[in-house]
Amino acid sequence: MDGQKTILIIDDTPANIEVLAEVLGLEYEILFATSGAEGLHIASEQLPDLILLDIMMPEMDGYEVCYRLKQEPLTQNIPVIFVTALNEEVNEAKGLEAGAIDYITKPIRPAIVRARVRNHMELKRYRDLLERMAHLDGLTGIANRRQFDRFLRQEWRRSLRNQSPLSLIMIDIDHFKLYNDTYGHLAGDDCLRQVAKALEGTLLRPADLVARYGGEEFACILPETDLSGATVIAYRLKENVEALNIPHSSSPTAPHITISLGTTTLTAKRGLSPDAMIGTADRLLYQAKASGRNCVVAMRQD
Repeated sequence: MDGQKTILIIDDTPANIEVLAEVLGLEYEILFATSGAEGLHIASEQLPDLILLDIMMPEMDGYEVCYRLKQEPLTQNIPVIFVTALNEEVNEAKGLEAGAIDYITKPIRPAIVRARVRNHMELKRYRDLLERMAHLDGLTGIANRRQFDRFLRQEWRRSLRNQSPLSLIMIDIDHFKLYNDTYGHLAGDDCLRQVAKALEGTLLRPADLVARYGGEEFACILPETDLSGATVIAYRLKENVEALNIPHSSSPTAPHITISLGTTTLTAKRGLSPDAMIGTADRLLYQAKASGRNCVVAMRQD
């Protein structure tokens, strides 16, 4: 079941925020900001489901706030509704061109506000569902490569902004081609599903992501995790896959399915890209495989 949806109200007049909060507070969690700059910060940190935005604000008006929201990948898909005393057609057109999805004029009519917010929340729920489906791997049900790339870019920007550590684990099922040759592709597909479930079940924080990177290769993204923490998680991943005890009679490494893992940590900096991090984790994975497989190789990338 979905949790309570969140609305961010951005308005420089506290009385207007209070009116909207009273109208919507029973159905939604309310966040608020009294300036455009504060609203942008809260939006990027909290990622609300919907934003109600005043137009006439000092320093940064609502049009500029909306434009900046739509330029930022983290916030560009959050629906924005302008709530304003301006009601001329040219103002409404300007707001829609800036990226807003609707326009509510003051004075506030509670029934209209509730109905429009409810409608847009329902539309967003369907969009989010389609987005989630587009980012899932059809075989294993975990995140796919597209979601991995999107999530890594997102967390890279967060690491760059906050100067927080970011860890990546690249994972490969040992001798998977031999497994398919021995047991057949249907058994291979079932093996991939079981391994994916074990990997996903190991990650306890909602902020972490495990994805199918391609074929028998998986990847874990661990935001705000240093190398020691990532290494602990890597060993847990390895142990939980071994605990599945999936027979692999043709493996030179063990009589059951095992994985090799390359683990790296860095703090994002300008001039470096997420691709460099993937390259490092891949090299460490190769070292793990060259060292006999069924092991973890970890290194911080400076």
